[in-house]
Amino acid sequence: MEKTDTIILSPEELAAYMAESTISVTSTYEHSPVILMVDDTVIGTLGNFSASIGKAKSKKTFNVSAIVASALSGSTVLHYRSMFPENKRKILYIDTEQGRYHCQQVLKRILRLADLPEYKNPDNLIMLALRKFSPKLRLAIVEQAIGTIPDLGLVIIDGIRDFLYDINSSSESTDIISKFMQWTDDRQIHIHTVLHQNKNDEHARGHIGTELNNKAETIMQVEVDKEDKTVSVVEAVHIRDREFEPFAFRINEEAMPEPVESYLPKEKKTGRPTKGPFDPDKEIPKNVHRPALDAVFANGNINNYDDYIERLKEGYGLQGIKLGYNKAVKVATLLSDKQMVIKEGKDYAFNPEYHY
Repeated sequence: MEKTDTIILSPEELAAYMAESTISVTSTYEHSPVILMVDDTVIGTLGNFSASIGKAKSKKTFNVSAIVASALSGSTVLHYRSMFPENKRKILYIDTEQGRYHCQQVLKRILRLADLPEYKNPDNLIMLALRKFSPKLRLAIVEQAIGTIPDLGLVIIDGIRDFLYDINSSSESTDIISKFMQWTDDRQIHIHTVLHQNKNDEHARGHIGTELNNKAETIMQVEVDKEDKTVSVVEAVHIRDREFEPFAFRINEEAMPEPVESYLPKEKKTGRPTKGPFDPDKEIPKNVHRPALDAVFANGNINNYDDYIERLKEGYGLQGIKLGYNKAVKVATLLSDKQMVIKEGKDYAFNPEYHY
C-alpha cells in the first residue's frame, strides 16, 4: 500500500511557507551558477540535479569518473568542463553498488584522470561505499553528509535505485526526488546520479526513472556503440540548455577512459522511429498463446479459414494482443509452424500437447 503524508501544519506555519514561496516581479533573483558543461553546453548548475542513464556494462561509472575528475581538477576531462566557486569545491561521491575494493579503484581512477597523486587522500573529495546498508540507512547517511560537509558543491550518487525498496513505488520515488530538490536548494549544490535503463528499451528503470525525467536538469545517456563494442557514446536525451554534440570514449590499456576523437555522431532520424515488420514469435509472450487458444477453440474445431482468423483476433484480443487481419495471418502461420494448431481435414484444431 502506498503511504500518505501525515504532516499537519498550523495556519501560521502555512502562511509562513506561502510568504517564503511567493515570487515578486520587483525582487531580484540570482541565476543558478553554472558548474558543469560539455564543451559549450551547460549540463549542471548549483541548486539542480542531473543523471546518467545506460544499460549494464555501458561504462556509466567511467563516464562519471570523468565528471568528478574535471570538478576536482578544474580542467577538461573527456569533454567535461567545470567551474565551481571557491566555497563549493568539496565533492561527495556515494557508491551504493560496489564493495570497498572496487570503490577504491574508482577513486584511484579519478585521481589519475585529475593528475593528482594516488598515495594520499584528496582534500576535496570524500567517497562513501554504502553497499552493505539498507535503503533507509543509506538515505539517512547521505542526508547527514550533505547537511554537514562544509563547502560542498557536487554530490555523485551511483546509483539512485538503491535508495528504494521498490523501484516502481510512486511514493518512494517521489520522496527521493523531493529529497534531491530539497538538498540541492537548501545547500545550493548539484547532484548527479546514475540509473540503469530497461533491458528492452531506452527508458530509465522504474517509476524513479520517470521522476528523474520529469525533474532533472539534464539526462545523459551512455550507450555502447552498435558498430564498435569497445566504444561508449554519451549524448543528451533531456536537457534544459541546447543539446551538445554526442561524444565517444573507450577504455585504454591502463583502464582509463580516453576520448575517441574520430567518432562521428550518427544522424538522428526525425519523426517516429521506424518499426520492423510484425514478428509474433518475438512480440507475443510465450505464456499468452495457451489462454488465447483456449478462447479461440472454446467451441471446438473451426472449419473455415476466415472464421479461424476472426477467432484468432478475438482470442488474442482477450489477452491484450490487438491483431488486424494481416497480423492474425502471421500468427496463424506461427501456430502452424509450431504445431500449436494442426489441420485435420478442413478443420483447424488446437493441439494442447504442443511444445514451444
